[in-house]
Amino acid sequence: MGKKAVLVALAVVCFPLVAFAFEITTINVPGSGGTAPQGINDQGDIVGFFFNSSTGASNGFLLSRGSFTTVDFPGFLQTSPRGLNDRGEIVGQEDNGPISGPTSTDGFILKKGKFTQVDFPGVSFTGLFGINNAKEIVGNYIDSSGTNHGFKLEDGSFTSIDVPNSLGTFSTGVNDLGDIVGFYIDSSGVIHGYLLEGYLLEDDEDDRFTTIDVPGAIDTRARDINDLGDIVGQYTSADGVTHAFLLRYRTFATIDAPGAVATFGRGINVLGAIVGNYNDSSGVVHGFLATR
Repeated sequence: MGKKAVLVALAVVCFPLVAFAFEITTINVPGSGGTAPQGINDQGDIVGFFFNSSTGASNGFLLSRGSFTTVDFPGFLQTSPRGLNDRGEIVGQEDNGPISGPTSTDGFILKKGKFTQVDFPGVSFTGLFGINNAKEIVGNYIDSSGTNHGFKLEDGSFTSIDVPNSLGTFSTGVNDLGDIVGFYIDSSGVIHGYLLEGYLLEDDEDDRFTTIDVPGAIDTRARDINDLGDIVGQYTSADGVTHAFLLRYRTFATIDAPGAVATFGRGINVLGAIVGNYNDSSGVVHGFLATR
């Protein structure tokens, strides 16, 4: 099953929060009940899922060169792509809920048109969230007690990723250097982002997590990291509003889609293009692409 990451030092990132100017483009799958982009590669291809306006289920999509293609794992009601690499390999999860009731959730890899299921051994929930060009994959699984754990999957071997003394750990993004980002729940129930640098995962006696907290936030979640070390995610401010953020050059920037009541950052590529989704005042979910 592989190694388990152990924390021996916890650094805390506390950088300033500033305003950057972003050009934001809305992304909506035609005829859908909502659109939620999750990942973007260096070619600008975007994956995510949309809500079927007839069934309420989520179906996957790939947006490439202005055209949408549906991504659905055969035989399952719901497919949710979460990330992709520059080879066009897509990772995500599939299940048969919510219409069919509680079921197991499996991770998947889509490569050259072929789906392959991926399951962490002995559990009923596995989700894949990020894949780099070296085919290192990160995700999370839920154990029999209901606790979330992050993991890295490389060459068929799983390595669990757990922030010690946390109530749950999620691994959501990985770059080509093997740097991993995600978030964890501390012993008080507060959610923080984290960075685990790739070279530190090789020796479980020398692992280092860096906590990432947006100044003044009550909840911070890192979602993705590019090869330059830029990190994207979302935070909830003291007034309860959720905003997307970019952490670049030791500085946080807020991203709010126009007309949004909540904005969620999900993916970033090497050019700094960011994708995510936002909720409008009517509760409808829209995707967005943000560029500097």
